[in-house]
Amino acid sequence: MQNQSADWRQLVQRLIKAEMSKRGVKYQDLSDRLARIGVNQSADNLRNKVNKGILGADLLLQIITVLNVRRIERDDLLDIFADMGIQLPE
Repeated sequence: MQNQSADWRQLVQRLIKAEMSKRGVKYQDLSDRLARIGVNQSADNLRNKVNKGILGADLLLQIITVLNVRRIERDDLLDIFADMGIQLPE
């Protein structure tokens, strides 16, 4: 992995976008859902953070919660990396 931080950011981006897509959630919907739990993020701000893959652990967990993601399997993460052409060492 040439730039490990960039690879992990891309993983975050793909993971969130995939979960949003599965549920038909747009950024404004995500913003509204977050607001209901007291997290104020505009749709544009969320779009920028997700597209860059740069967000704090707290926001990542809040997004996962409002999207009702039940679990994230290690194999799912490895599949995303494989799609990116990245092989993690065992």
